Amino acid sequence: MSNTKEQLIELFKIRKARVGVIGIGYVGLPLAVTFADAGFEVVGVDPIEEKVAMINSGESYILDVEAAHVKKLVEAGKLRATSDYAELQKVDAVSICVPTPLRKTGDPDLSFIMSASKSLAPYMHKGIIVVLESSTYPGTTREMVLPTLSDASGLKVGEDFFLAFSPERVDPGRKDWTTLNTPKVIGGLTPNCCEVAEAWYCQALETVVPVSSCEVAEMTKLLENTFRMINIAMVNELAIMCDRLKIDVWEVIESAATKPFGFMKFTPGPGLGGHCIPIDPLYLSWKLKSLNYTARFIELASEINSNMPRYTVSKIQDALNDHKKPLKGSRVLVLGVAYKPDIDDVRESPALDVIHLLQEKDAKVSYHDPFIQSLNQESISLKSEPDLMAAVKAADCVAIITNHSNYDYAAILDAAKLIVDTRNALGKSGKDHPKVVRL
Repeated sequence: MSNTKEQLIELFKIRKARVGVIGIGYVGLPLAVTFADAGFEVVGVDPIEEKVAMINSGESYILDVEAAHVKKLVEAGKLRATSDYAELQKVDAVSICVPTPLRKTGDPDLSFIMSASKSLAPYMHKGIIVVLESSTYPGTTREMVLPTLSDASGLKVGEDFFLAFSPERVDPGRKDWTTLNTPKVIGGLTPNCCEVAEAWYCQALETVVPVSSCEVAEMTKLLENTFRMINIAMVNELAIMCDRLKIDVWEVIESAATKPFGFMKFTPGPGLGGHCIPIDPLYLSWKLKSLNYTARFIELASEINSNMPRYTVSKIQDALNDHKKPLKGSRVLVLGVAYKPDIDDVRESPALDVIHLLQEKDAKVSYHDPFIQSLNQESISLKSEPDLMAAVKAADCVAIITNHSNYDYAAILDAAKLIVDTRNALGKSGKDHPKVVRL
């Protein structure tokens, strides 16, 4: 046992270990690049051949990873991609970074984790470590990934191979906190597993935080995102209450934020988006239901946040009505469809729900987003307006859904007939302006 563990740890220390990353998307590609930067030879495995071809030709499809950086690593022989899982037979370490969405029924969809685990299983060998990074409920690594890998290989965890969980903490678009310097929590199936995982990740990442088990690491990620989800729901409800009370919610928030202790600033918006915050807490809620416990805070927060797109549409409808126009037949321009500013990601974006609801009410909907040229999401098939200012001038109402920083909001305010600002993008210039309605 000790010999296998020590040999693998030594491979990490001298940077001779070969690394595999399953899933080279928003989480996997930055991680693969970070390992390659540290001197490891990295292979990314992904079923999407287009991604594989782009990486191998030195291109990038992730805004946070520059193509020049990828090209440099590919040319140096430190990074490559493949769709063939057999390549993992040659590696010493594997990170699994695959999606964990929700089904339409609200149940966790772990099919990507199971598929990755089953595809990896035939290529397991003595002296390998596997780390799951996909967000999931406590118990997934032990109850699903472990049997899949150990039963197929006959290897014993903690002795022949090592298994751990390390929650991804990627926040697309950030420059201050990246894969490299964001502290990395790691929990192993056994103490040996944690020790090997820590030895691996600390070679590439600035700060590694070992915890006592996989379950603690899994729960850590859910706590982080449940905290955000609940606080966003609280401030979203506050926005509704302030609207009823005729109080400026944005002024309330800014004044509260002057308190130097005991308060953390959150802001309201048209809904909740992204690959983690709207989804991860519901994994926890689902798991607790199997233990006959109702996660009431999570359920209530999800209800409030899920209703915000409908509330936003009602604000658009009321604003048009005040300008003597019905929503039906009116031209509504949605500004920004990404789930957060300055990225090209529409996963769970509230803009999609807003557009869909507007279309249901027979509004003539168009959109503009400098990062997203087309939308093909279920019933939505639109292209970004090519001329922003022409679209602003033509619209009966402009709805600011995502506050991208490269918009000239002063010019938009000057050209628009009516604006519903769900993000306070216009700031003080929008307050009390006759053609601006704020959330």
